[in-house]
Amino acid sequence: MKKKFPDFKTDDEAEAFVETADLSEYDFSGMVPMRFELKRKDTSISLRLPEELLDAVRINAKRLGIPYQRFMRLAIERAVKPSKHPQHTDRKDQQL
Repeated sequence: MKKKFPDFKTDDEAEAFVETADLSEYDFSGMVPMRFELKRKDTSISLRLPEELLDAVRINAKRLGIPYQRFMRLAIERAVKPSKHPQHTDRKDQQL
Protein backbone atom coordinates (compact mmCIF):
# COMPACT_ATOMS: atom_id res chain seq x y z
CA MET A 1 0.00 0.00 0.00
CA LYS A 2 1.32 3.42 -0.96
CA LYS A 3 1.88 6.22 1.52
CA LYS A 4 -0.45 9.19 1.79
CA PHE A 5 1.05 12.33 0.28
CA PRO A 6 1.84 14.79 3.11
CA ASP A 7 0.53 18.34 3.44
CA PHE A 8 3.02 21.19 3.52
CA LYS A 9 2.73 24.60 5.15
CA THR A 10 5.43 26.32 3.12
CA ASP A 11 7.01 26.11 -0.31
CA ASP A 12 10.35 25.38 1.36
CA GLU A 13 8.89 22.28 3.05
CA ALA A 14 7.48 21.04 -0.26
CA GLU A 15 10.76 21.66 -2.10
CA ALA A 16 12.77 19.83 0.56
CA PHE A 17 10.39 16.88 0.42
CA VAL A 18 10.53 16.60 -3.37
CA GLU A 19 14.34 16.79 -3.36
CA THR A 20 14.72 13.92 -0.89
CA ALA A 21 11.64 11.68 -1.16
CA ASP A 22 11.15 8.64 -3.36
CA LEU A 23 7.90 9.76 -4.98
CA SER A 24 7.13 6.25 -6.26
CA GLU A 25 6.21 5.33 -2.67
CA TYR A 26 3.29 7.78 -2.56
CA ASP A 27 -0.33 7.56 -3.66
CA PHE A 28 -1.11 10.37 -6.11
CA SER A 29 -4.62 9.13 -6.95
CA GLY A 30 -6.20 12.00 -5.00
CA MET A 31 -4.23 14.66 -6.84
CA VAL A 32 -5.96 16.96 -9.30
CA PRO A 33 -4.33 19.01 -12.05
CA MET A 34 -3.74 22.64 -11.18
CA ARG A 35 -3.38 25.31 -13.81
CA PHE A 36 -1.51 28.42 -12.76
CA GLU A 37 -2.37 31.62 -14.55
CA LEU A 38 0.70 33.79 -14.49
CA LYS A 39 -0.04 36.19 -17.33
CA ARG A 40 -1.51 39.53 -16.32
CA LYS A 41 -5.13 40.05 -17.36
CA ASP A 42 -5.05 43.65 -18.55
CA THR A 43 -8.10 43.80 -20.81
CA SER A 44 -11.71 43.18 -19.95
CA ILE A 45 -14.70 42.57 -22.19
CA SER A 46 -18.43 42.85 -21.88
CA LEU A 47 -20.33 39.94 -23.36
CA ARG A 48 -24.07 39.39 -23.56
CA LEU A 49 -25.14 35.75 -23.35
CA PRO A 50 -28.45 33.93 -23.06
CA GLU A 51 -29.07 33.14 -19.41
CA GLU A 52 -29.20 29.40 -20.15
CA LEU A 53 -25.72 29.50 -21.69
CA LEU A 54 -24.27 31.37 -18.71
CA ASP A 55 -25.96 28.89 -16.36
CA ALA A 56 -24.36 26.00 -18.29
CA VAL A 57 -20.96 27.73 -18.11
CA ARG A 58 -21.30 28.19 -14.35
CA ILE A 59 -22.36 24.56 -13.83
CA ASN A 60 -19.41 23.24 -15.84
CA ALA A 61 -16.97 25.59 -14.13
CA LYS A 62 -18.22 24.47 -10.73
CA ARG A 63 -17.85 20.82 -11.78
CA LEU A 64 -14.19 21.55 -12.62
CA GLY A 65 -13.69 23.58 -9.44
CA ILE A 66 -12.71 26.80 -11.20
CA PRO A 67 -14.29 30.27 -11.42
CA TYR A 68 -16.69 30.62 -14.34
CA GLN A 69 -14.74 33.52 -15.88
CA ARG A 70 -11.59 31.38 -15.93
CA PHE A 71 -13.64 28.60 -17.54
CA MET A 72 -14.73 31.01 -20.27
CA ARG A 73 -11.16 32.26 -20.78
CA LEU A 74 -9.92 28.66 -21.13
CA ALA A 75 -12.67 27.92 -23.67
CA ILE A 76 -11.62 30.94 -25.73
CA GLU A 77 -7.94 29.96 -25.48
CA ARG A 78 -8.75 26.46 -26.74
CA ALA A 79 -10.85 27.84 -29.59
CA VAL A 80 -8.03 30.04 -30.93
CA LYS A 81 -5.13 27.67 -30.27
CA PRO A 82 -3.67 26.27 -33.49
CA SER A 83 -4.65 22.66 -34.04
CA LYS A 84 -1.92 20.01 -33.99
CA HIS A 85 -3.94 18.02 -36.54
CA PRO A 86 -5.20 20.42 -39.20
CA GLN A 87 -8.48 19.34 -40.71
CA HIS A 88 -9.77 20.08 -44.17
CA THR A 89 -11.40 23.50 -44.26
CA ASP A 90 -12.85 25.54 -47.06
CA ARG A 91 -11.85 29.13 -47.81
CA LYS A 92 -14.68 30.65 -45.74
CA ASP A 93 -13.45 28.85 -42.63
CA GLN A 94 -9.91 30.06 -43.19
CA GLN A 95 -11.05 33.69 -43.19
CA LEU A 96 -12.50 33.47 -39.67
